[in-house]
Amino acid sequence: MKVLMRGNEAMAEAAIRAGCRTYFGYPITPQNEILEYMAAHLPAVGGACVQAESEVAAINMCYGAAAAGVRTLTSSSSPGISLKMEGISYLAGARLPVVIINVMRAGPGLGNIAPAQGDYFQATKGGGHGDYRLIVLAPSTVQEAAELVMLAFELADRYRVPAMILADGMLGQMMEPVELPPPIPPERIPPKPWALTGAKGRPPNVVSSFDLDPHRFREILRGLWDVYRQIQRDEVRWEEYQTEDAELVLVAYGTMGRICRTVVRRARREGLRVGLFRPITLWPFPSEPLRRLSARVPVFLTVELSAGQMWEDVRLSVDGRAQTPFYGELGGVVPTPEEILNEVKKYVRG
Repeated sequence: MKVLMRGNEAMAEAAIRAGCRTYFGYPITPQNEILEYMAAHLPAVGGACVQAESEVAAINMCYGAAAAGVRTLTSSSSPGISLKMEGISYLAGARLPVVIINVMRAGPGLGNIAPAQGDYFQATKGGGHGDYRLIVLAPSTVQEAAELVMLAFELADRYRVPAMILADGMLGQMMEPVELPPPIPPERIPPKPWALTGAKGRPPNVVSSFDLDPHRFREILRGLWDVYRQIQRDEVRWEEYQTEDAELVLVAYGTMGRICRTVVRRARREGLRVGLFRPITLWPFPSEPLRRLSARVPVFLTVELSAGQMWEDVRLSVDGRAQTPFYGELGGVVPTPEEILNEVKKYVRG
């Protein structure tokens, strides 16, 4: 049965259904509904929701809960995620599975509360210190947001890494019909023999991102990067729409992905052979599928609510095989399908 839900609320409900039992956060627009929803509904399933004294406190509370083996969630919006980055780096170094939702707003600095996509570098290139990665998933509908939250918990546990949902203010605030996935039975959540659950009857576990011996620490990191390479092999996700005969392919994610889908339909009605390539995993980025597509498509137009961040990964993937122009907006301005279509017409004609 479908229900009408706001994006933030759908993501929060999906987290509860995924077995999340601890949430730690701090208010910031436009993601406050996640905190409000968790405060209202998480205690009913035996969970704990804590509004921390700061974003820094919230992410470190996540460290403690995840180390104890509990599925845990935090959420914030752009400047709040910046404050969490040191803690996220600690989570990655300690191999702790936590799900982080970033409902992006315009920046830099305090910016404003309008939707934007300027946090791509922060999410995919390692916003904190050290050599680490996050699994980064980018939904474009409220339905997909709920599904990807469920997936994020699964992947975080499977690989023992933090995972991030990169949404934005438009997706978080819009309301759409959602068919919520069924709750995951507790017995289906994988055991965590590494967790700090008390050392009765077994040697004590240690969860840490610290080792003073550089050679030993190097081997720990090499093992972690073996995990990242496995994620790159097995967890790449993307969507193609009408790319079979396309002369120009729009590359866009999240909210811009759904707007560009409308652009493709309007372009086709005008006889323009336009398609869409939408990355769903921003890390690992779907470089190889895009590279294959560039063997037969002459133009890839990247569209973002930023000055051009994913654009760099598009250009690296295409590697000179095709033109790679860019169209972006800044400050929370969201382009209309007509504006993007006008840009498309600079490169392809019917």
